[in-house]
Amino acid sequence: MSTAGQVIRCKAAVAWEAGKPLSVEEIEVEPPQKNEVRVKIHFTSLCHTDVYFWEAKGQNPLFPRILGHEAGGVVESVGEGVTDVEPGDHVLPIFTGECKECPHCLSEASNMCDLLRINTERGGMLHDGQTRFSKDGKPIYHFLGTSTFSEYTVVHVGQVAKINPEAPLDKVCVLSCGMTYSSSLLAGFGATVNVAKPKKGGSVAVFGLGAVGLAAAEGARVCEASRIIGIDLNPNRFEEAKKFGCTEFVNPKDHNKPVQEVISEMTGGGVDCSIECTGSTQAMVSAFECVHDGWGVAVLVGVPSRDDSFKTHPIHFLNERTLRGTFFGNYKPLSDIPGVVEKYMKRELELDKFITHSVPFLDINKAFEYMLRGEGLRCMIRMDA
Repeated sequence: MSTAGQVIRCKAAVAWEAGKPLSVEEIEVEPPQKNEVRVKIHFTSLCHTDVYFWEAKGQNPLFPRILGHEAGGVVESVGEGVTDVEPGDHVLPIFTGECKECPHCLSEASNMCDLLRINTERGGMLHDGQTRFSKDGKPIYHFLGTSTFSEYTVVHVGQVAKINPEAPLDKVCVLSCGMTYSSSLLAGFGATVNVAKPKKGGSVAVFGLGAVGLAAAEGARVCEASRIIGIDLNPNRFEEAKKFGCTEFVNPKDHNKPVQEVISEMTGGGVDCSIECTGSTQAMVSAFECVHDGWGVAVLVGVPSRDDSFKTHPIHFLNERTLRGTFFGNYKPLSDIPGVVEKYMKRELELDKFITHSVPFLDINKAFEYMLRGEGLRCMIRMDA
């Protein structure tokens, strides 16, 4: 393209300090360097992870910064050594990566790349540690290697998944997020489909009916589970959860016994699988102890606080219950995400129901307002509007 090798001036929503509204203004974006790709972002959306780091809770604040990690776009130019994608390719930037060379990437059992594993502290690019964003000569830091709240961004080639150009970017872009304390789709969906793997006709309990939990329920629906039990303290979520396959609901506050006992009684000994999507250690214990002995599998998706811990009696393990964790739904970003996009194209996976709001880029702060008020699941931000 005519802009290849040149600095691009474009609009970006910059977080100058913690908790203050983002400022949409013109910045400079440098050309991609070795193993980097510059992407024109068409659609992006907001999740709890962006809000968490915008508020600077529980970690070292890094400002000014361009947030955003869930988006769809088109490759504008590529740097030295890039052969996997080329200008014009449709891609999803991913907050984690796949170098295809480390032991994790070479293993079929892991997606936790040594080189490109999530790093919330890094504000520059891997190649030289420098940022590709600036305003009036002042550097602006990157976020998760993606920084999609900008019309153009620079990403490591191992963090861009090339997808079907016919796929609508305003829908499939929600597949690029998997951080588990966000309203992520793939974390919950993959936890069910790739890790718990319920059998057709089986029973699944989902703890937490936010977007992560609804995605887990969607995974159970796709696997044709016959009973999908949603557990949440907010009864207002129950009606919405029916759209994602939930067949029954339990509010722990309605019972005077541990919820795992309630579920065990409902199901004649426990569910086949459970997915924990809250980050609450109490919910983690309940999710593990509510699965059936002999074959039950509990999968932890929610991220607890740093100093949290929980205990459960070892007899539950000896009784052949299994406790698993998952990262990004056990999907390898570059290898697996294109296939998930194809599932959407074949209507095997529903994404539209996750998108509840839409705003133009200049109104990006409205997306934060929706999130902070707990309204809806996903707010799509239209970069060209």
